[in-house]
Amino acid sequence: MGMFVLLPLVLPLTAWPVARLAEQRLHPRTATRLLTTVAAVMALASTLCLGLLMVVGTAQLPGNPLPDGWSDPEVRAAVPYDEIAGRLAIPGLLAVAAACGRTLWRHRQVRRRAHCALAGLPGTSVAVLPDAEPYAYALPGGARDRVVVTTALLDCLGPAERRALFAHERAHLATRHHRYLLAVQLAARANPFLRPLRTAVSYTTERWADEDAAHAVGDRRTVARAIGKAALHSRGAPAPTLAGLAAPGPVPRRVAALLGPAPAARSWPSLFTAVGLAAWAATAGAAISAMSSANSAVTMVLILHAATPL
Repeated sequence: MGMFVLLPLVLPLTAWPVARLAEQRLHPRTATRLLTTVAAVMALASTLCLGLLMVVGTAQLPGNPLPDGWSDPEVRAAVPYDEIAGRLAIPGLLAVAAACGRTLWRHRQVRRRAHCALAGLPGTSVAVLPDAEPYAYALPGGARDRVVVTTALLDCLGPAERRALFAHERAHLATRHHRYLLAVQLAARANPFLRPLRTAVSYTTERWADEDAAHAVGDRRTVARAIGKAALHSRGAPAPTLAGLAAPGPVPRRVAALLGPAPAARSWPSLFTAVGLAAWAATAGAAISAMSSANSAVTMVLILHAATPL
């Protein structure tokens, strides 16, 4: 395997250029799907890389339950700097498992508390809470997907802006943006180099919902006003994996984009552009990560099988 086993740990750096360019140049729908896929593939590849290194590191520890053949010199020779890499991979993989587990637990708890807060309200698609704190967000799951909004935020918006608010939140639910957000949150926990992609997807999902809301309402300026007013008064969604109109981030860029023409719905950028080069580089990095991890995994399984006494 050689140094190839370590490539998935650093290849996420190849996705940094596309994170910035995609959110500026690609249609938000395309950017969200591209960045989420790249982040998920690279996170899985780097986690598998840590797992392979941990096998070698754990096999060398005294009193481990693994077969003795797994700590043979032939097995350790397949991993560069096996003593250092193997021992560092153990706490690294434990940290990844703990961080991802905490993210999933917090996501589940936030959604459970949100659904419990709606108990006793009519089972309509929009839940209006009599709360003095202005906020709105899209709540998936439960008996049905719902838009949660408080009377305080509705009082801040005019009739047309309220329609834009509801169209925005329904777009989040219809296109399942919470899944993209959760996927990139987990990816960033698995590999810190993927944090720029998490930030970019948080922005592109909001832009995607902005464009869908503008299409539904038929007035881009109305959606821009609704976003501006909500950002001034609202505290946003209760968790980064739940989308909302006033999500934290570059709100002025969202408003400026809505005041301009609608983005072209081209599915994939041309190779002969800056964003095209970055997109292809990120895709190539994800493919190399996946192939490197698959090759290392298969090779390691064959080596361990050969070293296992019958």
